[in-house]
Amino acid sequence: MQAITVENLSKTFRVKRKEKGMYGSIKAIVHPQTEEIRAVNGVSFSVEEGEMLAFIGPNGAGKSTTIKMLTGILYPDGGKAEVMGIDPTKKRRQLAYLIGTVFGQKEQLWTHLTPYDNFRFFGAIYDLSERETERRIGELAERFGLGNFIDTPVRNLSLGQRIRCEIVASLIHKPKVLFLDEPTIGLDPVVKENVRELIKEMNKEEQTTIFLTSHDVGDIEKLCRRIIIVNDGRIVMDDSVEHLKHHYPVKEAAQANEDSFASLEEIIVEIYKSEESS
Repeated sequence: MQAITVENLSKTFRVKRKEKGMYGSIKAIVHPQTEEIRAVNGVSFSVEEGEMLAFIGPNGAGKSTTIKMLTGILYPDGGKAEVMGIDPTKKRRQLAYLIGTVFGQKEQLWTHLTPYDNFRFFGAIYDLSERETERRIGELAERFGLGNFIDTPVRNLSLGQRIRCEIVASLIHKPKVLFLDEPTIGLDPVVKENVRELIKEMNKEEQTTIFLTSHDVGDIEKLCRRIIIVNDGRIVMDDSVEHLKHHYPVKEAAQANEDSFASLEEIIVEIYKSEESS
């Protein structure tokens, strides 16, 4: 079964433009000028249930806009999308019970509460019974190693501890699809590896579909088998990580040693550069 289906999805934003100086400010008020920016341009793809997909691209490529349309935050201008068979634009509330989101740079936890109190709060939001909430807190706290700080206010936690709690909060209702946006940003290498292992374990045991966006090649290489690269609102590459590493030609690697393969990071950089020059 397909967890996510996207067909010709598009989104355009209208942005105001202003000339420099006082004259430009006055002109912008009297005769405002706008420019249309196509953030997502006819994107189509599908994700199988239980798959771990990396959806990456340079800044401004359309990644976050796509996620916001898939989660029902933004409405598309054209095309359609379904997540677990639900149209996010029509049944956002119903969809919320089937998805979880983690944004590495945005907190969803109440910082003055403890992780335990936050988890109970999220359990109530998702209409879980007291018994089910306590059961989920217990098993997730054990899996993610929260025992030493589950009763410490979130504001007093380290970044690595907070990220683990953010992931647990997003999993409290057993979502079918988890959207991860830069989940390991700012973490040290040891904590990053721990978080990656926990995500892999959760995917294996609960068959949760993972939709990952990240600039960290380590996240992509260690978590995902498939990678979609977007640029300027379009998909420029959709391939398996393994095939990409062994078949994409990179000039620098070829010049250094024709028998060696380029690293995934070198390949991604090469694709970004080729798109900039085209």
